[in-house]
Amino acid sequence: MNINQAKEFIKQTVGLYLEKDETGDYVIPVSRQRPVFLLGAPGVGKTAIMEQIAAELGIALVSYSMTHHTRQSAIGLPMIRREIFDGIETDVTEYTMSEIIVSVYETMKQSGIPEGILFLDEINCVSETLAPSMLQFLQYKVFGRHAVPDGWIIVTAGNPPEFNKSVREFDVAVMDRLKVISVEPDFNTFKQYAMTSALHPTIIDFLDINRDFFYKVENTPDGRTFVTARGWEDLSEMLILYEKKGYTVDENLVSQYIHNKAIVREFTAYYELYNKYKTEYLVSDILDGTASEEYVQKASVAPADEKLSLISMLSDRVIHDVKLCMVKTDYLAETASLLKVAAIPDRERVPGFLDSRVESLERAIASKKKALALTKDEEGKKRHVIIVIKHLKDVFVEKRGSGYEVVKKEFDEMVKQLKEGTEVTKKELANLFKFTETAFGEGTEMEVLVTRLTANPYTRRFISRFGSEEFERFKGDHVIEKSEGEMTADIASLFDDIPDKLKGRAPENNYMEFDDIIGL
Repeated sequence: MNINQAKEFIKQTVGLYLEKDETGDYVIPVSRQRPVFLLGAPGVGKTAIMEQIAAELGIALVSYSMTHHTRQSAIGLPMIRREIFDGIETDVTEYTMSEIIVSVYETMKQSGIPEGILFLDEINCVSETLAPSMLQFLQYKVFGRHAVPDGWIIVTAGNPPEFNKSVREFDVAVMDRLKVISVEPDFNTFKQYAMTSALHPTIIDFLDINRDFFYKVENTPDGRTFVTARGWEDLSEMLILYEKKGYTVDENLVSQYIHNKAIVREFTAYYELYNKYKTEYLVSDILDGTASEEYVQKASVAPADEKLSLISMLSDRVIHDVKLCMVKTDYLAETASLLKVAAIPDRERVPGFLDSRVESLERAIASKKKALALTKDEEGKKRHVIIVIKHLKDVFVEKRGSGYEVVKKEFDEMVKQLKEGTEVTKKELANLFKFTETAFGEGTEMEVLVTRLTANPYTRRFISRFGSEEFERFKGDHVIEKSEGEMTADIASLFDDIPDKLKGRAPENNYMEFDDIIGL
């Protein structure tokens, strides 16, 4: 199966293992919860999906690479204690708690999350001295005499023998106690992930044209060459940073992530061509609707790869602007629900409450990060909320007048800027469709554009919230559901719904206590 299918299978398995009956016991007893064994080539995303699963299920994750462990670190160190047997006192050997088990308990303690996944990577590459103990662990979920806590699901991973000379084959008795999932590299799955995660468009387009270059491991006279999904993703992050800094991208950089000389040369040449198109087409002019007829004509007769690169550049810019709008909408909406406290008459208590909300958010970030249960996007939203709350608190303290009116005025200005940005982005989206239709018609380029917009979660939400006549005309089989879960609240109205008695204008006998207000 591909990595997406493996992710869903593991997510379902973990969810079922954590299911409890009416008495609070696990429906599937811990002793019958088979560990999952994820078997696949290196760099296909095995570790990445475990982080995604933990974040999506709201549970903790403790991850270890078993190749780094000795028998002592995994099992614990021996120690002597006194024991009495049949009235005779004697010394016996005991073991300290395994470093791995300790990490589970520390994560539970520091994050406050009682359930999670213990992910052991490269499980079939352990040292010879550790191998017997690992087999015992897989069968009985114990290291030495210390068991994995209830509520912690064991997921393991390893590479097939052809990718790693250190691999040890498990015998039938062990394999019969595991849920084995074999994962194969799959470009279509990677492409979907790449578009959703906004990987650098040159990588997506280059691999779409050269699918054989997505994942390749070969033995050559010069040694083993390899190209993996992990390598492409890491290269994408570095390309984005290099472009921000104005650094030059060349074969020396690409070869640090793509270990195949021929593919490095091919990709670097494609990247240079992509940047050549950037200088020949003014993206800003096209998206603000001021591009000359010359651009349209030039694009319409361009080679296929040039057309594809142009669509990538344009859609990448729109997706970036859409993401900024939706992220700002999210954190302003979350902030607004907290700031209703500014409406209470007791001004002196408001700053303290806002400080407590900041502290609460910072604790939540720290605990979830400790448990590896926080996505990058979610962390970004919470940190933006903190920034806005701190700013509004400063405004509240410094300016005179009604606390509610001061905060509302400042917040309304933020909303106004957001709405203006949203209108600009809507026009960019419309102009993008207009240019694509005029230059290319309704062919392959339009299909590529619609696919890119549909694949990205931010553009899906943006179109769902604000609509797009152009998207509706060309969507074909690509449908964006206008579900309630994806609809963003109109944050401009959040402050307008506060009852008068919360604004300090009602008689004292109608005054709502502070502790009631903070629960809103």
